[in-house]
Amino acid sequence: MDSLTQIVLGGAVGEAVLGKKVGNKAVLWGAIGGTIPDLDTIPGQFMDTVDRLAIHRGFSHSIIFAILMAPLLGYLVNRLYKGKGANFRDWTSLFFWAIFTHPLLDIFTTWGTQLFWPLDWRIALHSIFVIDPLYTVPFLLCLLVVLFLARKNKLRRKVNRWGLYISSLYLLWTLIAKLIVNEKIENILKEDGVEWQSYQSRPGIFNTILWSFNIEQNDRFLITYYSFLDKDEELLIHEFHKNHHLLNPYRNHKDIEKLIFLTKGYFIIEEVEDGLLMHDLRFGLTEGFSENKGDFVFTYKIIEEEGELLIEQEEQSFKGMEDVLERNYLRMMGKKI
Repeated sequence: MDSLTQIVLGGAVGEAVLGKKVGNKAVLWGAIGGTIPDLDTIPGQFMDTVDRLAIHRGFSHSIIFAILMAPLLGYLVNRLYKGKGANFRDWTSLFFWAIFTHPLLDIFTTWGTQLFWPLDWRIALHSIFVIDPLYTVPFLLCLLVVLFLARKNKLRRKVNRWGLYISSLYLLWTLIAKLIVNEKIENILKEDGVEWQSYQSRPGIFNTILWSFNIEQNDRFLITYYSFLDKDEELLIHEFHKNHHLLNPYRNHKDIEKLIFLTKGYFIIEEVEDGLLMHDLRFGLTEGFSENKGDFVFTYKIIEEEGELLIEQEEQSFKGMEDVLERNYLRMMGKKI
């Protein structure tokens, strides 16, 4: 999830764990703890494209990381306040939960987390977009109220619990919504005689009303969208040939294997003049809900130079997409555009 959301979650968790003893200090350090896992982007700036992708939401988003970091940070903050109001165990508990709830929330996103690092298993439920105002705003408002209430005020703890309850219920809704649209799409595809091997579904930008689907067939992928507000069951489907065979000469290369692992096999290959383009389907198209399908959000260029394989992420310009949010809204409202 986005940084603001993780700050709010960390602050609310800090308040729940230690707010009664140290007041707003718990919110502050909980918010700090909630942002720490995403600091894996800093070492990533000094790595190549594939290694940067591989470490993101890896070790720093694991249970082991939370267990190791919590006592260290708990010791330092306890020394800072010299045991006033809370002890080492209290601060350790706060940091553990603030850090650990960060990857728990990220599990609901498309990228997922390597919660059980060092196992090569990324858990991704694909049920919430990385920025979702309906999750964050009510949660944020509750936390802001908490900051202005006295430490011993019982209403403070109640309001904080409301924030945690509302956000948790919204996450539950995202899973329910996903199950509903999955069943709906399966029924539509069966009625239309469309066969598939597997599929992925994920919510659209800023909402859980419009959902996109990557549908795998033997030699191609289909991408389509469905909104809870659709008035008919006619699907606009974009077809893309897999072309996975184009990767065969490089299948023993570690970076290629890492990319395949990260995409979970949901990718297509496009041959261009100076190499190959690997399009990651998990994050879809910029305008796939319309006739103009746009570009893929994440694409990696593979070039072989002097026996060396070079992989770089293609920069997405987003030119001509000034009204994409408006069109996304219209499609969410059930209008076929």
